[in-house]
Amino acid sequence: MTKWQKLLIGGMTLALVLGLSGFALAGKLQQELSAESTLEQILKRGTMRVGMDTFVPWAMKDKTGKFVGFEIDVARQLAEDMEVKVEFVPTKWAGIIPALLTGKFDVVIGGMGIRPKRALKVNFTIPYDYSGMSMVASKKLAEGFDSLEDFNKPDVQLACKLGTTAVMAAKKSMPKAKLRLFEDEAQAYQELRNGKVHAVVGSAPRPAYEAVNYPETLFMPLKGNFTKEPIGFALRKGDFDTWVFFNSWITKMRDEGWLQERHHYWFETRDWADMVE
Repeated sequence: MTKWQKLLIGGMTLALVLGLSGFALAGKLQQELSAESTLEQILKRGTMRVGMDTFVPWAMKDKTGKFVGFEIDVARQLAEDMEVKVEFVPTKWAGIIPALLTGKFDVVIGGMGIRPKRALKVNFTIPYDYSGMSMVASKKLAEGFDSLEDFNKPDVQLACKLGTTAVMAAKKSMPKAKLRLFEDEAQAYQELRNGKVHAVVGSAPRPAYEAVNYPETLFMPLKGNFTKEPIGFALRKGDFDTWVFFNSWITKMRDEGWLQERHHYWFETRDWADMVE
């Protein structure tokens, strides 16, 4: 065997060893990343921590103080299918994404609209529901109003919940109106009932419920919703395993009709009203 043949064989052997080491290192790194995924942490902990805020009928407290609503059903069923417990972490909506990013909970399941600006900070699953913005108005202050343009005036005051897509919808559709923002959705509706604002912009069907509950002072100025937006789970970025699992779960529950059935119950009936009123 010549000197050059020996060098060639030695070089090939070294390359093979380095290649195998590289594969082993990559495999180890993949295992470490997988072990650090939110999905693995949930399974190891035995509890899924869900960030949410209260929106009727997405998430509410019943007369006993227990959380109920569409999002609550979704989170509980997801946890049951994962064979883990669920822990709800109520969080002010304006700070819910920062709270997710700092690890205060594992996922946001709270009626969060999929928006490009939000997607710069979090990863969204595929939509598991669709929502839209509607309005409920004061009969006294908004008498005769029946279009978005009627509310698009400098002397009109609109109430919205801080940090929600209702704020963006109001700014886009009625940019001339004055917005008053509230941390608690109930405060916005109370301000409307007190005759302090012309209307509340909020996720359907809450505005319609308010009009039904207070027919003497409130009304629905528009027919139906004036926006439509997809709703997804929000996850921390870089968590591919969890994202794939949640998407698979949503697909299964949608194809089986479970999500549609729960949506119908909470959004299209009032069979649950006695639990919270």
